[in-house]
Amino acid sequence: MSDSLIKVRDLAKIYQIGNQEVQALRSIDLDIQKNEYVALMGPSGSGKSTLMNILGCLDTPTRGTYFLNGQDVSKKEDDELAEVRNREIGFVFQTFNLLPRYSALENVALPLIYKGVGKTERLERAREVLTQVGLGDRMDHKPNELSGGQRQRVAVARALVNKPSIILADEPTGNLDSKTSYEIMALLDDIHHLGNTIILVTHEEDIALRAKRIVRLRDGVVESDNPVESVATTDS
Repeated sequence: MSDSLIKVRDLAKIYQIGNQEVQALRSIDLDIQKNEYVALMGPSGSGKSTLMNILGCLDTPTRGTYFLNGQDVSKKEDDELAEVRNREIGFVFQTFNLLPRYSALENVALPLIYKGVGKTERLERAREVLTQVGLGDRMDHKPNELSGGQRQRVAVARALVNKPSIILADEPTGNLDSKTSYEIMALLDDIHHLGNTIILVTHEEDIALRAKRIVRLRDGVVESDNPVESVATTDS
Protein backbone atom coordinates (compact mmCIF):
# COMPACT_ATOMS: atom_id res chain seq x y z
CA MET A 1 0.00 0.00 0.00
CA SER A 2 1.69 3.11 -1.21
CA ASP A 3 -0.32 5.45 1.06
CA SER A 4 0.59 3.58 4.25
CA LEU A 5 1.89 5.79 7.04
CA ILE A 6 3.90 2.77 8.25
CA LYS A 7 5.08 0.06 5.89
CA VAL A 8 7.25 -2.72 7.33
CA ARG A 9 8.60 -5.63 5.30
CA ASP A 10 10.53 -8.72 6.47
CA LEU A 11 11.64 -6.90 9.62
CA ALA A 12 14.05 -8.83 11.86
CA LYS A 13 16.06 -7.89 14.93
CA ILE A 14 18.88 -10.01 16.35
CA TYR A 15 20.66 -9.13 19.59
CA GLN A 16 24.13 -10.47 20.33
CA ILE A 17 24.36 -11.39 24.03
CA GLY A 18 27.82 -12.83 24.69
CA ASN A 19 28.26 -15.70 22.25
CA GLN A 20 24.53 -16.12 21.87
CA GLU A 21 22.22 -14.64 19.25
CA VAL A 22 18.73 -13.74 20.42
CA GLN A 23 16.18 -13.28 17.64
CA ALA A 24 13.70 -10.75 19.02
CA LEU A 25 11.90 -10.28 15.69
CA ARG A 26 11.94 -12.90 12.94
CA SER A 27 10.02 -11.58 9.94
CA ILE A 28 7.42 -8.88 10.45
CA ASP A 29 5.21 -7.47 7.68
CA LEU A 30 2.93 -4.66 8.80
CA ASP A 31 0.98 -1.78 7.24
CA ILE A 32 -0.62 0.98 9.28
CA GLN A 33 -2.64 3.69 7.54
CA LYS A 34 -3.05 7.33 8.51
CA ASN A 35 -5.61 7.79 11.34
CA GLU A 36 -5.62 4.11 12.34
CA TYR A 37 -5.79 3.10 16.00
CA VAL A 38 -3.79 -0.09 16.47
CA ALA A 39 -3.03 -2.06 19.64
CA LEU A 40 0.15 -4.17 19.76
CA MET A 41 -0.16 -7.13 22.10
CA GLY A 42 1.86 -10.19 23.04
CA PRO A 43 3.30 -12.06 26.00
CA SER A 44 6.66 -11.18 27.52
CA GLY A 45 9.37 -12.07 24.99
CA SER A 46 6.99 -11.85 22.01
CA GLY A 47 8.96 -8.96 20.44
CA LYS A 48 6.36 -6.22 20.96
CA SER A 49 8.77 -3.90 22.83
CA THR A 50 11.44 -4.41 20.15
CA LEU A 51 8.91 -3.68 17.41
CA MET A 52 7.73 -0.58 19.29
CA ASN A 53 11.34 0.67 19.60
CA ILE A 54 11.86 0.24 15.86
CA LEU A 55 8.51 1.85 14.94
CA GLY A 56 9.39 4.71 17.31
CA CYS A 57 12.80 5.16 15.62
CA LEU A 58 14.57 4.36 18.90
CA ASP A 59 16.30 1.37 17.26
CA THR A 60 17.02 0.01 13.79
CA PRO A 61 16.32 -3.50 12.43
CA THR A 62 18.99 -6.10 11.65
CA ARG A 63 17.17 -6.89 8.41
CA GLY A 64 14.17 -5.65 6.47
CA THR A 65 12.71 -2.23 5.63
CA TYR A 66 10.64 0.30 7.52
CA PHE A 67 9.03 3.14 5.59
CA LEU A 68 7.55 5.92 7.73
CA ASN A 69 5.53 8.52 5.82
CA GLY A 70 7.16 7.33 2.59
CA GLN A 71 10.72 7.62 3.96
CA ASP A 72 12.97 4.59 4.51
CA VAL A 73 14.15 4.97 8.11
CA SER A 74 15.50 1.43 8.58
CA LYS A 75 19.16 2.30 7.95
CA LYS A 76 19.40 5.82 9.32
CA GLU A 77 22.11 6.89 11.76
CA ASP A 78 21.23 7.86 15.34
CA ASP A 79 21.22 11.63 14.73
CA GLU A 80 18.97 11.21 11.67
CA LEU A 81 16.64 8.95 13.66
CA ALA A 82 16.44 11.59 16.41
CA GLU A 83 15.35 14.13 13.81
CA VAL A 84 12.67 11.78 12.44
CA ARG A 85 11.45 11.01 16.00
CA ASN A 86 11.14 14.68 16.88
CA ARG A 87 9.21 15.42 13.69
CA GLU A 88 7.00 12.35 13.28
CA ILE A 89 6.42 10.66 16.66
CA GLY A 90 4.90 11.63 19.98
CA PHE A 91 5.61 9.24 22.87
CA VAL A 92 3.46 8.47 25.90
CA PHE A 93 5.18 6.20 28.44
CA GLN A 94 3.90 4.24 31.44
CA THR A 95 6.20 6.20 33.77
CA PHE A 96 5.24 9.65 32.35
CA ASN A 97 8.94 10.71 31.97
CA LEU A 98 8.31 14.28 33.11
CA LEU A 99 11.11 16.52 34.39
CA PRO A 100 10.37 17.14 38.10
CA ARG A 101 11.71 20.71 38.30
CA TYR A 102 9.71 21.89 35.30
CA SER A 103 6.08 23.01 35.35
CA ALA A 104 3.50 21.19 33.22
CA LEU A 105 3.79 24.03 30.67
CA GLU A 106 7.60 23.78 30.50
CA ASN A 107 7.49 19.97 30.21
CA VAL A 108 5.07 20.19 27.30
CA ALA A 109 7.03 22.96 25.53
CA LEU A 110 10.31 21.01 25.77
CA PRO A 111 10.13 19.07 22.45
CA LEU A 112 9.67 22.38 20.60
CA ILE A 113 13.04 23.62 21.86
CA TYR A 114 14.73 20.77 19.96
CA LYS A 115 12.73 21.80 16.91
CA GLY A 116 14.05 25.36 17.13
CA VAL A 117 10.66 26.98 17.79
CA GLY A 118 10.80 30.43 19.43
CA LYS A 119 9.75 30.87 23.08
CA THR A 120 6.49 32.75 22.48
CA GLU A 121 5.24 30.21 19.95
CA ARG A 122 6.45 27.30 22.16
CA LEU A 123 4.47 28.45 25.18
CA GLU A 124 1.41 29.31 23.09
CA ARG A 125 1.36 25.83 21.53
CA ALA A 126 1.98 24.16 24.93
CA ARG A 127 -0.94 26.12 26.47
CA GLU A 128 -3.14 25.06 23.56
CA VAL A 129 -2.49 21.32 23.98
CA LEU A 130 -2.69 21.43 27.79
CA THR A 131 -6.12 23.02 27.43
CA GLN A 132 -7.02 20.32 24.89
CA VAL A 133 -6.24 17.56 27.43
CA GLY A 134 -8.21 19.32 30.19
CA LEU A 135 -5.33 20.84 32.17
CA GLY A 136 -5.80 24.52 31.39
CA ASP A 137 -5.89 25.26 35.13
CA ARG A 138 -2.78 23.19 36.02
CA MET A 139 -0.16 24.63 33.66
CA ASP A 140 2.08 26.07 36.40
CA HIS A 141 2.01 22.94 38.59
CA LYS A 142 5.11 20.74 38.86
CA PRO A 143 4.68 16.95 38.39
CA ASN A 144 4.73 16.25 42.16
CA GLU A 145 1.76 18.63 42.54
CA LEU A 146 -0.31 16.59 40.08
CA SER A 147 -2.16 13.27 40.38
CA GLY A 148 -1.05 10.25 38.31
CA GLY A 149 -3.84 10.86 35.80
CA GLN A 150 -2.93 14.53 35.47
CA ARG A 151 0.73 13.65 34.94
CA GLN A 152 -0.26 11.26 32.16
CA ARG A 153 -2.36 14.03 30.60
CA VAL A 154 0.74 16.27 30.64
CA ALA A 155 2.64 13.43 28.91
CA VAL A 156 -0.12 13.15 26.29
CA ALA A 157 -0.01 16.94 25.73
CA ARG A 158 3.78 16.76 25.32
CA ALA A 159 3.31 13.97 22.73
CA LEU A 160 0.84 16.15 20.81
CA VAL A 161 2.75 19.45 20.87
CA ASN A 162 4.86 18.71 17.77
CA LYS A 163 1.76 17.71 15.74
CA PRO A 164 3.34 14.31 15.03
CA SER A 165 2.21 11.73 12.45
CA ILE A 166 1.96 9.05 15.16
CA ILE A 167 1.22 8.88 18.88
CA LEU A 168 3.06 5.87 20.30
CA ALA A 169 1.60 4.95 23.70
CA ASP A 170 3.57 2.31 25.64
CA GLU A 171 1.43 0.85 28.47
CA PRO A 172 -0.07 4.33 29.06
CA THR A 173 -2.38 3.08 31.84
CA GLY A 174 0.14 0.74 33.50
CA ASN A 175 0.60 2.94 36.60
CA LEU A 176 -2.98 4.16 36.91
CA ASP A 177 -6.09 2.96 38.76
CA SER A 178 -9.04 1.73 36.69
CA LYS A 179 -11.07 4.99 36.81
CA THR A 180 -8.05 7.09 35.75
CA SER A 181 -7.14 4.49 33.09
CA TYR A 182 -10.60 4.89 31.62
CA GLU A 183 -10.18 8.70 31.52
CA ILE A 184 -6.79 8.45 29.76
CA MET A 185 -8.19 5.96 27.21
CA ALA A 186 -11.15 8.30 26.59
CA LEU A 187 -8.62 11.08 25.96
CA LEU A 188 -6.76 8.88 23.44
CA ASP A 189 -10.13 8.14 21.75
CA ASP A 190 -10.70 11.90 21.40
CA ILE A 191 -7.21 12.39 19.95
CA HIS A 192 -7.85 9.60 17.45
CA HIS A 193 -11.15 11.19 16.40
CA LEU A 194 -9.27 14.43 15.70
CA GLY A 195 -7.23 12.56 13.08
CA ASN A 196 -4.13 11.25 14.88
CA THR A 197 -2.69 7.81 14.21
CA ILE A 198 -2.28 5.91 17.49
CA ILE A 199 -0.20 2.81 18.20
CA LEU A 200 -0.92 1.44 21.65
CA VAL A 201 1.32 -1.17 23.29
CA THR A 202 -0.48 -3.01 26.08
CA HIS A 203 -0.86 -6.40 27.75
CA GLU A 204 -4.35 -5.58 29.00
CA GLU A 205 -7.14 -6.98 26.83
CA ASP A 206 -9.78 -4.42 27.91
CA ILE A 207 -7.40 -1.56 27.07
CA ALA A 208 -6.55 -3.10 23.66
CA LEU A 209 -10.26 -3.35 22.82
CA ARG A 210 -10.42 0.46 22.84
CA ALA A 211 -8.34 0.39 19.62
CA LYS A 212 -9.81 -0.44 16.19
CA ARG A 213 -7.36 -3.20 15.34
CA ILE A 214 -5.28 -5.64 17.40
CA VAL A 215 -1.94 -7.02 16.16
CA ARG A 216 -0.73 -9.92 18.32
CA LEU A 217 2.91 -10.97 18.34
CA ARG A 218 4.38 -14.26 19.50
CA ASP A 219 8.00 -15.45 19.22
CA GLY A 220 8.97 -12.53 17.00
CA VAL A 221 6.25 -12.93 14.36
CA VAL A 222 2.73 -11.58 13.85
CA GLU A 223 0.41 -14.26 15.20
CA SER A 224 -2.83 -12.47 14.28
CA ASP A 225 -3.99 -9.12 12.94
CA ASN A 226 -7.73 -8.42 13.25
CA PRO A 227 -10.21 -5.57 13.49
CA VAL A 228 -11.49 -5.15 17.04
CA GLU A 229 -15.12 -5.88 16.02
CA SER A 230 -14.20 -9.44 15.08
CA VAL A 231 -12.02 -9.87 18.21
CA ALA A 232 -14.87 -8.73 20.45
CA THR A 233 -17.33 -11.02 18.65
CA THR A 234 -14.99 -14.02 18.99
CA ASP A 235 -14.41 -13.36 22.68
CA SER A 236 -18.06 -12.89 23.60
